[in-house]
Amino acid sequence: MKAIQTFTDKMAISLSLLCALHCLAFPLLIVLLPSLAALPLNDEAFHIWMVLAVIPTSIYALTMGCKQHKRYHLLTLGCIGLACLVMAVALGEVLLGEAGEKILTAVGAGIIAYGHYKNYRLCQNQDKCACPEHSEKLSKR
Repeated sequence: MKAIQTFTDKMAISLSLLCALHCLAFPLLIVLLPSLAALPLNDEAFHIWMVLAVIPTSIYALTMGCKQHKRYHLLTLGCIGLACLVMAVALGEVLLGEAGEKILTAVGAGIIAYGHYKNYRLCQNQDKCACPEHSEKLSKR
């Protein structure tokens, strides 16, 4: 189960950063490579599909991490980031404007990526880890 949780943390980080990169770098790529304009990557459906991929991945990874580490602030942090992404998609350019949508998306993706990074790194330092398997190893020393 730990391998799946690690994989989903990495996947959620990647998806969040891909979402932010898409929003921030796509206009520059269109200028540099005009043939990209033919791809449906600037479509609102892309944002919806990205959010639909990030939500279950993030919830699963952060929930599994919280069950292991009892650090529920990471789940809260992830939910705040997810809420930012959902609001960016739901409110869209019409209500937020293009800059507002991009900023909200980048902030949400950054918060999610940070939460997953912290979730992933918790077991890297065994002395500070609350995992049961590491506690047993430390008590045997």
